[in-house]
Amino acid sequence: MYDLCDRDGANRLAIKIQDFWRKRGFDVAVEAKDEGFVSTMRSARTDLRSNMVNGMPTKPIAAEAG
Repeated sequence: MYDLCDRDGANRLAIKIQDFWRKRGFDVAVEAKDEGFVSTMRSARTDLRSNMVNGMPTKPIAAEAG
């Protein structure tokens, strides 16, 4: 099992999310943001930020110019 809260895990998860929505015809931007040390986790944390609203994409992939 991977730790999805560290930088590497967050980047892997971001790629999975982008690929998931791309296959369904949506352009989703996801980026990792370091949040620093969290005392309750006893470690540093990396969060993901996206342009989705309520977990749903808002922008379909633009049709290619022909």
